[in-house]
Amino acid sequence: MTYDIPTLASDAIGLLKSLIAIPSVSRDEQQAADFLQRYIEMQGMDTGRKGNNVWCLSPMFDLNKPTLLLNSHIDTVKPVNGWRKDPFTPQLEPNGKLYGLGSNDAGASLVSLLQVFLQLCRTRQYYNLIYLASCEEEVSGAGGIECVLPELPPLTFALVGEPTEMQPAIAEKGLMVLDVTATGRSGHAAREEGDNAIYKVLDDIAWFRDYRFEQVSPLLGPVKMSVTMVNAGTQHNVIPDRCTFVVDIRSNECYTNQALFDEITRHIHCQAKARSFRLSSSHVSPKHPLVQRAVALGRTPFGSPTLSDQALLSCPSMKMGPGKSARSHTADEFIFVKEIEEAIGLYLELLDGAQL
Repeated sequence: MTYDIPTLASDAIGLLKSLIAIPSVSRDEQQAADFLQRYIEMQGMDTGRKGNNVWCLSPMFDLNKPTLLLNSHIDTVKPVNGWRKDPFTPQLEPNGKLYGLGSNDAGASLVSLLQVFLQLCRTRQYYNLIYLASCEEEVSGAGGIECVLPELPPLTFALVGEPTEMQPAIAEKGLMVLDVTATGRSGHAAREEGDNAIYKVLDDIAWFRDYRFEQVSPLLGPVKMSVTMVNAGTQHNVIPDRCTFVVDIRSNECYTNQALFDEITRHIHCQAKARSFRLSSSHVSPKHPLVQRAVALGRTPFGSPTLSDQALLSCPSMKMGPGKSARSHTADEFIFVKEIEEAIGLYLELLDGAQL
């Protein structure tokens, strides 16, 4: 089928401008969700809503067919210092650069996938479609995609829209944060009293710095552990009886977060507690039909170091969208109009007539 890409891109850009003008920082997305829900319903589609998540199923949904989820997020981070423009005023420059908070991460993906969804719903495909605009992605919140998935029919595959320059991320690192605590005994620093909790953490901090997990992913590389925060002491002349530190762990698909935690606790002496095991690494086979189709379109599969809603999906998934990851969370964030045009065209080539 032939598609009018310039018109679809124009519609997507108009919607993106409207969304930029509605502040939608994580956990405060209601107005943006309301606007997007009305927009979808004005296209003649029924919507579902839970919290600030909005979704839509393709007409004539058939549970005998596989189901493809098209997902991106409506929330943004808070504007960083350094913005020279108003982050909530969309500005389209003559060179085709559209400025605004969330334009790149992940507004361009959100509106491009919606236009693709609306087009594919008008065609006969081998699969069902669900479009989901999720919230709280930037904070991995429990009120985001995680709470919606039980409301949806079973999913066969998910295409997650994030800025990847329209290259398919077929693996993504997971995240686990540890709070580690050492307990000592307080005393006067001038006398041989107390049991210094700071000294107790030194060997464990060195272990986190030096230890290497055996399995290395060809796409994501090794598991990465970084001690990022340390806290101890109340004043200079008191031996601290408690010292805590935080470890940021980026997992590859070779390990579950639970397996990493079990291995870590066998080696360290301090008490460790994981804030969550839920943000797992994800991976889909390079031989999956949609991955192969992306390769046939000249795309190059890669492993992504950044976290997305993929971490909370139980079905195979691929991350792919317009824009550059390096622009995300920066001052004067922007997207090029041509990137949205390219994205819509590539998404349609990838999905129209595809087999899951």
